[in-house]
Amino acid sequence: MSEQLTLFGARGSGAVAVEAALTVIGEPYRLIEAYTWDKGHPESGDKVLAANPMRQVPALVLPGGEAITESAAILIWLAETYPEARLAPMPGEPGRAQFLRWMSFVSSAIYSLYWVKDDPSRLVPDPAGHEALTERTLERIAECWGIMDGQVSPGRYILGDELSVLDLYVAVVSRFRPRRERFYREAPKMGEVVKRVDEDPRLKALWAARMG
Repeated sequence: MSEQLTLFGARGSGAVAVEAALTVIGEPYRLIEAYTWDKGHPESGDKVLAANPMRQVPALVLPGGEAITESAAILIWLAETYPEARLAPMPGEPGRAQFLRWMSFVSSAIYSLYWVKDDPSRLVPDPAGHEALTERTLERIAECWGIMDGQVSPGRYILGDELSVLDLYVAVVSRFRPRRERFYREAPKMGEVVKRVDEDPRLKALWAARMG
């Protein structure tokens, strides 16, 4: 692309998966930090409102001004826009159906639950119920990782022997609570994959800087 992409993201957020994809692709981008969960400094999260009225990151703005939201959609778009990077099976190729299945699964069955876990008052006004809701949510996340692990047959990576944006997505989201230790127990096959992704020399500096 002749002009630069703009990514609204935040350290430790799901936007880091998009940063990882852009890093592997080798596409430069402008990063705008928008910590949407920082209640002490709401103006930080408000930065993303122009690109995403949901006030959530990631949001990717294309050179022409078009915005793409939703982490899975952004990652799929990047894989298709830069096919030379081979970060996803293309339409008609083997593995395409499972790629779309699991990208959607991580987004809808797992990542979406953090909207509840991060602020239980969004669904349960009574603070007395927050701890139970959080614990049930974390258990559901762990259960979903186990369900996914039981149905994939990884090679070096989840879909086979080529790195895909699905691997980057799982490598990031699996760092969130209930954290990697539980993830490794529930999803041992994918656990081996994310360890490999963690050690990818193209990404080690990014993981250290952006995920801690």
